Amino acid sequence: MLGVNDGLAVSISDILAMVGAAATPEVVRLAGLASLVAGAASMAVGEYISMRAQVELLDRLLVDAREAIRADPEREHAILQDTMQRHGFDEATACAATRDLSRDPERALLVYARAVLGMNPEELGSPWASALSSLATFAAGAMVPLVPWFITTGVSAVVGSLALAGGAAVVIGRLLGQLTGRWWIRSALRQLAAIALASGITFLAGWLFGATVF
Repeated sequence: MLGVNDGLAVSISDILAMVGAAATPEVVRLAGLASLVAGAASMAVGEYISMRAQVELLDRLLVDAREAIRADPEREHAILQDTMQRHGFDEATACAATRDLSRDPERALLVYARAVLGMNPEELGSPWASALSSLATFAAGAMVPLVPWFITTGVSAVVGSLALAGGAAVVIGRLLGQLTGRWWIRSALRQLAAIALASGITFLAGWLFGATVF
């Protein structure tokens, strides 16, 4: 939903900037498609690099933890035992668990990573999956207000863009409100206001460089 929201905000803002600058329908369509492609590609590249860096960092932490367990198992088992006790295990249970784990270094590493490092070695994430997800969701959101410009022009296209963008913002806000357990009407109105503010500012920016709206 966040990717869709980003695409929606960028697209309607770009469209209204072009309208404010008195651009022709062809230019609006071209600018809208350009922002869709550029934005989706940028989101995908950024997400890929971010996830790749995260996975490499977590891999490095696992390598360091494995080496620490190999070099000084007593110290690392003491750290693990202390962590388990701080999470509610009594001393006898934590001691027995760490003693049992000491027989299997790889199993000890998995538990150590979850309890001490706060990570799941089996779920580090996929950079490619994150990149494709960001690309698809951004493109989907960006396409919503652009659709009317492939059907009509002028005031009808502007009204259509605003209606679709506003409706999509309300839906996104409602879903976010339901997911977070908040009053969905407030969340929907907040989302709508944010989209309206962003697109209003870019419309004014475009208008400053144009002469008339149509």
